Amino acid sequence: MRVDGLLFDKDGTLFDFGATWNGWAASMIDRFAKGDGAVSQRIADALMFDLTAKAFLPESFVIAGTNREAAEAVAGALPGSDVDAIDEELMLAAAEAPLAPAVPLAPLMDRFREVGLKLGVMTNDTEYGAKAHLTEAGVMDRFDFVAGFDSGFGAKPEPGPLLAFAEHTKLAPARVAMVGDSTHDLIAGRRAGMQTVAVLTGVALEAELAPHADVVLPNIGHIPAWMGA
Repeated sequence: MRVDGLLFDKDGTLFDFGATWNGWAASMIDRFAKGDGAVSQRIADALMFDLTAKAFLPESFVIAGTNREAAEAVAGALPGSDVDAIDEELMLAAAEAPLAPAVPLAPLMDRFREVGLKLGVMTNDTEYGAKAHLTEAGVMDRFDFVAGFDSGFGAKPEPGPLLAFAEHTKLAPARVAMVGDSTHDLIAGRRAGMQTVAVLTGVALEAELAPHADVVLPNIGHIPAWMGA
């Protein structure tokens, strides 16, 4: 079926997940623990993060979860802490995380726009973080729609934020492809009645993603070939 719009997840899709977030997460755990090894381990366990490997475990809820869920987990490991303050600290720090684009983004997004595609980003990160990262990557102006879990449309795997993109761009959901690296992305796409494209620049393996995807690609750079564009 023809595709008139592409809605991208952010982390693990536009940006390589491990290269962007593993080192940053290790530094944030140390920051919250104030150098106390036992506290660091407690926070890491709550986030399902391997301190030795400095990497999220494949089953970690943080990979596809919201900023708030991560903040609640950190707060749970720090008795007496303020979850709202942790939530804000994570949001501001995440917006400055070192980015590792999965592919050169500007030429690819320009290519999509040249053939008339509407483009959007829907992430379970904050809208603030999403816009900061897209601006830092130099591609914010290529997108017609950018939303986070806190933008008022809901969070994946619910279809609400995906349908908000379709409504905003006046596209039929069936003519939109949801592109993501997690089952949250793909399940949301299916629930919204969209086409679903999985990419392998996150943590999930092909076997996990394939049942929910119309196609599994190495990275977003392969989308033009899939579309025949």
